[in-house]
Formats: sequence, structure tokens, C-alpha cells
Amino acid sequence: MTFDRFTGPVWSLFRMVVGLLFACHGLASLFGLLGGNKGTGEAVPLGTWPGWYAAVIQLVCGGLVLVGLFTRPAAILASGSMAYAYFVVHQQTGLMPIQNGGVTSALYAWSFLAVAALGAGPWSVEALLSRRRAATTAEPVTA
Repeated sequence: MTFDRFTGPVWSLFRMVVGLLFACHGLASLFGLLGGNKGTGEAVPLGTWPGWYAAVIQLVCGGLVLVGLFTRPAAILASGSMAYAYFVVHQQTGLMPIQNGGVTSALYAWSFLAVAALGAGPWSVEALLSRRRAATTAEPVTA
């Protein structure tokens, strides 16, 4: 029995879950939803560096990765922002993520790097648009 037929759908589900969870961080920080920024119930003040900009990246890139549109560029930006968070914020207090509280940042950075490398998968807006384009170009032209 082969499990290859599950690879595409499972990858798509992985991408969707990671995108959704990342977007939730953005919603919490930008709008104070879902417990707010760091559980305070409040939003990050507009334009605050780096928190507000990170939250915009989280919401926008998380949403794009969730639906599978502009997936690779969004995942690269999200991965880079999480690598920045890890090295600038967390690594100052310890080398290993378990020591410095950077496990979430490290997991997001590597997860988004994998999404950027492997793409959106079959359950995505990109795959839907690709199938539509292929169907349109395959139709015979009638005069």
C-alpha cells in the first residue's frame, strides 16, 4: 500500500494550518483579537517598530499562505521575519530555542522556508488558477 496519494493533500493542509496560525498572531497584535498582543488583550500601537510591522507581515503573509496565493514570496517574507525575531529578540538570552523562548519563531521560520521551497500544493488558489489556465488553453478554437 502506498501513501503517495496523500502527499499533496497533507502538504496543502500543513500549509493551510501554518498560514492560519500565523495570521492569528497578526490579528491578535493588530486588532487585539484572540487575546491581543502577548495575551494583554490590546493591539500593538500603529507604526511601532518592529511589533506593528511584524503583525502586518503575520496577517498578510499568513492569509496568503493559508489560501495558497503568492505562496512562495509570502512564505519567504514570513520565514525571514521569524528568523529576524529569533536572532534579534530570542537568541540574546540563550543559544537554543528551548532556553530562550524562541521555539515558536524557529518553527515558523523553518515551516515557512519549507512552504517556500515546496510550494502551495494541490489545494490552493494557485493550483486552481493553473488548472483553469490549462483548461482554457486546451480548448479548441472555433471559427
